[in-house]
Amino acid sequence: MEFIGLEIPFLYLLLLVPLIGAVLSGFTHKNRKMAKYVAIISSGITLALSLMYIYALSSGDYFDSTSFAWIDTEWIKISFALGVDGMSILMVLLTTLLVFLVSIFSGSESNSPNTFFGLILAMEVGLLGVFLAQDYFLFYIFWEVALVPMYFLISGWGGPRRHYAAIKFFIYTHVASLIMLIGIFAMAMMAAGGGPWVVGGGAVDFSFAAIRDAMENDMFDKVFQTAIFGMMFLGFAVKMPVVPFHTWLPDAHVEAPTAGSVLLAGVMLKMGTYGIIRICLEMLPDGAHAWQPVMIVIALVAILYGAYACIAQKDLKKMVAFSSISHMGLVLLGIATLSELGITFAIFQMFAHGLITAVLFMVCGIAGHNAGTREIPLLGGLAGKMPKFAFFMMFGFMASLGLPGLAGFVAEFGIIMAFFEYLAGTAYLWVIVFALASLMLTAGYYLWAMQRTIFGKETDRIDIKHVHDVSKPETLALGVLCALIALFGIMPWLVVDMLGPTVDMICHFLGVI
Repeated sequence: MEFIGLEIPFLYLLLLVPLIGAVLSGFTHKNRKMAKYVAIISSGITLALSLMYIYALSSGDYFDSTSFAWIDTEWIKISFALGVDGMSILMVLLTTLLVFLVSIFSGSESNSPNTFFGLILAMEVGLLGVFLAQDYFLFYIFWEVALVPMYFLISGWGGPRRHYAAIKFFIYTHVASLIMLIGIFAMAMMAAGGGPWVVGGGAVDFSFAAIRDAMENDMFDKVFQTAIFGMMFLGFAVKMPVVPFHTWLPDAHVEAPTAGSVLLAGVMLKMGTYGIIRICLEMLPDGAHAWQPVMIVIALVAILYGAYACIAQKDLKKMVAFSSISHMGLVLLGIATLSELGITFAIFQMFAHGLITAVLFMVCGIAGHNAGTREIPLLGGLAGKMPKFAFFMMFGFMASLGLPGLAGFVAEFGIIMAFFEYLAGTAYLWVIVFALASLMLTAGYYLWAMQRTIFGKETDRIDIKHVHDVSKPETLALGVLCALIALFGIMPWLVVDMLGPTVDMICHFLGVI
């Protein structure tokens, strides 16, 4: 990619810089300051590269790719193929931004900081690889790579039940990944005419391009697409997660360190919805139409269940975890409309939720660390002692419940409009009541939690005299996130325009434009 007249290998550098940073972190010999600086510098460079790349792509159609043959035999072809379009570069930006801010936010980490920051940077490599991969085999490798650092973050730096939560997280997501892998092999084999082991078959090529060509040439019939869509959707749905595959998420969030929770909810959950859009819709359009009613039902159940479960939570962090299930259900609802409007704002919601949930989990971490507890009934009257904390909590809650003028409102409004258009003219228009009810439930549990936590009566369960407010690094990280949430709420076209070409292509494959 050319930038100000120079040819810069952005796609390789996006993976190489955090990888080097992860390795260097291992040689800091538990020096907290050195490990922190390595993480901040390497993640900062990666963020700068992603911003430069967006600028370089903005004059075109937001697409670029590069590849070289990795395994090339008469039986199998696997390429180290990387590429970006409007959707993937947005996810790359979200990933690099959150890793950079998490590195700043977690600067006081004293428990093996070299390993801690090394795992965060290694996770960044895996996450970026998922969003950049243009080969299914490579996609799967990066998918698995992203899981391992998160497992060790939860297990090594989590709460009292961290080992249980880490194992549950890994088993759920890994088993779902294996089912997804079977679907990947099935698509590649079908695209190769059965492979070299069948008369007339060719080498099994795992590249996105080869499998997309097979789909466009009608090599995937409707029965095949419907079956494989179900397998791929299951793998991605567990990762999101949606009901009933959600039970690993509250445990993982509650036990994970703050940095782990931010990256898990802010980026890792988006791997699931990204996969549904990138693979299930783009490569299996007939399967998408066949599974559309099922996706809508699952989305509505996730939206309502997640919001209803939040009301019963006493732990701030667990409440935010269940809210993620509800908001990711909204993303799935937008996707399930199979419309240009719905898919556009589903991606917008992925980005907005990543920013908002990062604020929420940072606030939960500060409450647990500075006030000594995250239990809502034990907190109260914190606004007077922790005014900055109170502001960031209010801002995060308001953004998540969809306050107009913030990014969450734009995303949710677009999804509800797309669902209304889908139902309009049918006998099922009343179903939209379920989606609207979730918005009221969301406002209810956030306002109730906020009233009891920062505006309620001071309790004698915490030492209110010795609590301290948000630190300067934490203020910086939270301030940047809040500013971006407001920016994209006021100027949503900055994201929507970027997504246009990608969504048009997907809708073309779906046959809806």
